[in-house]
Amino acid sequence: MAVRQAATAGTPGPRRNEEAALLFERAHYRHDSRWLLPVSPRLCLACTLELLPEPGVSLVRKKHMLSCFQDALVRHTSLVTQLVSQDQRVCMHFISVVFGLLCIVEDGSVTDLCIEVLIQLTTQLKLEQTIRCLLDECHKELCNMPSMRGSLATLTLLGKLVDAIPALADQLVMEHGNLMDHLLRGLLYPNEGIKASVCYLYGKLYSSPVAAEMLSGHFREKLFPLFLSILDGAQTKELQINCLGLLRQLLKYDLFVSMIMNKVALGESAKNIEGPPGDPSLPLVLKKLLLSRDETLQVASAHCITAVLVHSPEKYAPAFIHADIPEFLFEHLSSSSEVLVWSSFNCLTLLAEERLFFSKCHTVYGIEAVVRSLQASLKMNNTELHKQGLLLFTEILTRQPEEIKLFTSSAMCRDAGCVLQEAVSSPVLEVAAEAVKATSAFLRKDHQSAPPVQYGELRALLEAMLNRCAEFSQTCLNRRPLGHTSSRDSEKAILQRGKFLLSTLEGFRSACRLAIEFQSEPSAQENPFTAPSAEKKDTLEDFSEFLLSACDSMCIPMVMRHLEQTTQPALMEVFLSILHSLFIIVPHMKEKFSKKLAASSFIRLTLELKARFCSGLSPELSTVSELLQHGLPQISSRSPESLAFLSDRQYVEGAARQRQHCILLLFYLAYVHEDRFVSEADLFEAVQSFLLSLQDQGECPPLAVFKASIYVLAVCQDKDSILHEAMVSAIRKFLEGIPDLQLVYTHHPLLLRFFLLYPELMSRFGHRVLELWFSWEESSYEEFNDVTSAGQPTLPTSLAVLFQLLRSIPSILLILLDLIYSSPVDIARKVLISLRTFLRKNEDIQVGGLIRGHFLLILQRLLVEHGASPSGALGNLPLLLSLLSVMQLRNVSEEELDSMAMKLLHQVSKLCGKCSPIDVDILQPSFNFLYWSLHQTTPSSQKRAAAVLLSGTGLMQLLEKMLALTLTEADSPRTTLLCSAWLLTSSLSAQQHKGSLQVHQTLSVEMDQVLKALSFPKKNAALLSAAILCFLRTALRQSFSSALVALVPSGVPPLPATEDTVLAPLRTSQVRSLVIGLQNLLVQKDAVLSQACVGCLEALLDYLDARSPDIALHVASQPWNRFLLFTLLDAGENSFLRPEILRLMTLFVRYRSSSVLSHEEVDDVLQSVASADLSTLSNTTLQALHGFFQQLQSMGLLADHSMAQTLQASLEGLLPSTTLSQPPLQDMLCLGGVAVSLSHIRN
Repeated sequence: MAVRQAATAGTPGPRRNEEAALLFERAHYRHDSRWLLPVSPRLCLACTLELLPEPGVSLVRKKHMLSCFQDALVRHTSLVTQLVSQDQRVCMHFISVVFGLLCIVEDGSVTDLCIEVLIQLTTQLKLEQTIRCLLDECHKELCNMPSMRGSLATLTLLGKLVDAIPALADQLVMEHGNLMDHLLRGLLYPNEGIKASVCYLYGKLYSSPVAAEMLSGHFREKLFPLFLSILDGAQTKELQINCLGLLRQLLKYDLFVSMIMNKVALGESAKNIEGPPGDPSLPLVLKKLLLSRDETLQVASAHCITAVLVHSPEKYAPAFIHADIPEFLFEHLSSSSEVLVWSSFNCLTLLAEERLFFSKCHTVYGIEAVVRSLQASLKMNNTELHKQGLLLFTEILTRQPEEIKLFTSSAMCRDAGCVLQEAVSSPVLEVAAEAVKATSAFLRKDHQSAPPVQYGELRALLEAMLNRCAEFSQTCLNRRPLGHTSSRDSEKAILQRGKFLLSTLEGFRSACRLAIEFQSEPSAQENPFTAPSAEKKDTLEDFSEFLLSACDSMCIPMVMRHLEQTTQPALMEVFLSILHSLFIIVPHMKEKFSKKLAASSFIRLTLELKARFCSGLSPELSTVSELLQHGLPQISSRSPESLAFLSDRQYVEGAARQRQHCILLLFYLAYVHEDRFVSEADLFEAVQSFLLSLQDQGECPPLAVFKASIYVLAVCQDKDSILHEAMVSAIRKFLEGIPDLQLVYTHHPLLLRFFLLYPELMSRFGHRVLELWFSWEESSYEEFNDVTSAGQPTLPTSLAVLFQLLRSIPSILLILLDLIYSSPVDIARKVLISLRTFLRKNEDIQVGGLIRGHFLLILQRLLVEHGASPSGALGNLPLLLSLLSVMQLRNVSEEELDSMAMKLLHQVSKLCGKCSPIDVDILQPSFNFLYWSLHQTTPSSQKRAAAVLLSGTGLMQLLEKMLALTLTEADSPRTTLLCSAWLLTSSLSAQQHKGSLQVHQTLSVEMDQVLKALSFPKKNAALLSAAILCFLRTALRQSFSSALVALVPSGVPPLPATEDTVLAPLRTSQVRSLVIGLQNLLVQKDAVLSQACVGCLEALLDYLDARSPDIALHVASQPWNRFLLFTLLDAGENSFLRPEILRLMTLFVRYRSSSVLSHEEVDDVLQSVASADLSTLSNTTLQALHGFFQQLQSMGLLADHSMAQTLQASLEGLLPSTTLSQPPLQDMLCLGGVAVSLSHIRN
């Protein structure tokens, strides 16, 4: 009522001269003239306010009135805003009226008009109260709505309002947080228009970083499970576009990308990206959109893939590659749409950073599409498209593995050369520069090896590249600016020209390298398809002479003109490399070419450049030069006199001190070049006196002089001579005044010995010296990695010195451990290899306790610092854990686990519990350590160790996840980790059952999945099958009563048959599947796998015999077993003496399976055993043979008693002495990176 009174105050009566269509005649007479627009359209705001909510007025008239108001708002913005803002109450009422109309009408054109009016009005008024009023109205409308059916208009308004005023996103989230629940209701409502509006609004909210951070929990818990399914099932283009818009906003943030892509990494196999039905992954959803025929959706999909990859190509690219996304992107390169082609180029460039892109041969599939697309795009006037296409081409040419040929025919190679020729001739410099880089990568031997080599096209390509460079250089010279004001532009032009010239020369050098490599290829000398009588064209000889001519006529002049203006060492290095190559390519032109170079000013220019390069000395060399320049003229004494002068400890003044500096530098240079013209002992004493003199006078020597002093002391120090304490203290004080030890470091074994020999120096500088030492060492350390001690190469002097120091000063090991933890990965790896080699060569040195104690401190510190995510702590952590495994492998005998070992066990298990299955580098050495700790100790310690591991719920949960991944990951890089997980679970289950240990977390394992993994083993997964069999053997021996492992059915279990009741929890079908799997695995004749198979078969028959002896006898007597046995016996001479075959025959004898192994065949075996040399057999074989013999004896199958007595005497005589007469076979091994106990596999 108050609003109406405000609008009608001071009205004189009805006015008949107004336009009837824009007035509400029944009420206009009450309205003040100030509410009437003075310009066309003649519209009364008060009439609009009364007409719009009036139920008796037609919708057509309301629409017309509102349309006129919008027209006025657009044409006379300031007048209308002044009119509306005259009274705040009127303004608020007007917004409420229009919003009310929006909520009740169903005509789409009217709702669109209402939304436009509200958006334009609020953005023009810029009144916070008005905006807040509109937001409150929207919120209230959504809250009072029983169904989302009528919410489309309100949601659309909100989305467009936030789009028009981006700051509203933060306000909406902070002040109307429960609005998100209504948005979720909209996503669940079966109307794609409403879903599209919700996605549009979500996209605007997530475009604000502040709002996105506040909504991160909402996305993770509520929106994420719905979003991909909605995008995957969207039918209308509007919903698809809005979903992709929301996705683009989400993919701006690392957090959301990680959430979305981790679903692909963890929830689905890397090799099986399809995943379960109804649970789509992002790569598959985007792939589906790429396959659509709508260009807009294709471009948006490519943009989304790019948005993911820019965060981390190496992390996220494999998922898209496994989904065959590159294949469809290559297909889109033939599109006529420049935007789609550019988007595909961009996306493929990022995918090309992943090696898998090449190993799956996507480039071989798509290279023709790239070349044809470049051919088409170069005809367009789109520079960005040219640059992006050439960038992709360069990446493919550069990264393509040599062993996978990119161009399968010479015709395709010729087309690629023609494209590059056109591109390098481009008038746009950026395009030409990118084409030159591609040309350099194109001129690789493996790219040009398809016969016949297209020398003519290569020559044309190089001519085009050189002509473009010459043209650019000439253009820059012609445009040389005048005056001082353009000096900056001139420098920029010279820099740009130098950069282009350098790229051109690198391309030319690639051509020279290609010519050299083809000299040793007979098929590349000439076209092999040329007839013998025909004239030979396009030969390697012609191409080589062209290279020489091109260098002479174009390269040398361009380089000399450029170097007259500036000094560019990198360019000169490439150019000199080209000249050197040309002498090899055309040896018969060597003399003529040399004379021409000498006759020109080229040699003079080269010498001038050398002088210019050398003028840029480092500060250290400048200091040395200055010292020698001032001091050398003053030195005229002989060596003994110079030594005496250097030793003078009286007060030394400036000029004399400079002479001492110069003398010391001369001695240093002489010793560096192994010219020892004075006694080492005398020089050692003289340098000490010199340094003490400096300390007495409170002087600090120049860095170059002190560096020389340290080096001379280290080299001249005799093994028996030791620096006295005052000298060491003085050196330490000098060193503490130096900002970085690298300034005085010289790489020499004796210098390393010098710093580590004295505790005072080692404690303060040992870490930095060793870090510098390993950073200077060559990368040939890899040859010492994973080599047995018997086959190791001879140690270099540097390592020999280090190992000698380690033997005498074991505490250095602690510094090396810190280096592995804190240094860059390349240095840490060198340290690790050195330590491995040292421990392997010095097995008599007991340093395990020292290393384990320090490692424990490091691990505790890491877990405290990095909390719940140790996998992101350091790249060096896997190296440390690898060293711990090496230490464990050194322990051959069983030892009691002390408190230090138990603490370490606890910390490593705790670390594992904080990791996920993708952290293979950390988990593999950790699992190895845990497994070895369980098996390489005494029974009492085994029980304690198992109790510690079982108490870690995080570790148990991780093991459960790993076991569940077996079927999907069996042929992935995580196979070794799966082996360790099964072996560790088997060991823990056995120890828990044996000691009745407390279980804090039960592991659920699906029996059908386990049997499926054994029935359908992956290639090269014998060890994984053996590990699973160990687990099954343990479960069978425990009659599936383990408190740790619970075998659960897969899906809905079938109704049990009558015979299944006896075998419960196993079913007859499962027994049959297991037996067949064991038979098939035995046929593989893998030693470790065969032992595990026989052990599992023994446990299975024991389990069956205890429940149904008939079934056990049936399994043991199957005819297939005879074929299996004789297949194994066919492996070679005396194959029956293999322990697994002996144990298998023992089983068949035990169950009286005469159909498998007859009495006559048993006698034949015994006769063969009697004639064999039993003393050469291993202890394992002898034990298996003894078991076989005892089984025969108990069954009364020894017909020849004399032979039986002889064999029994031999076996009883050999078994007790085996351990004394034979070296024990190592039980703990590392097979393919997996820790394995052979006795665990066997027994």
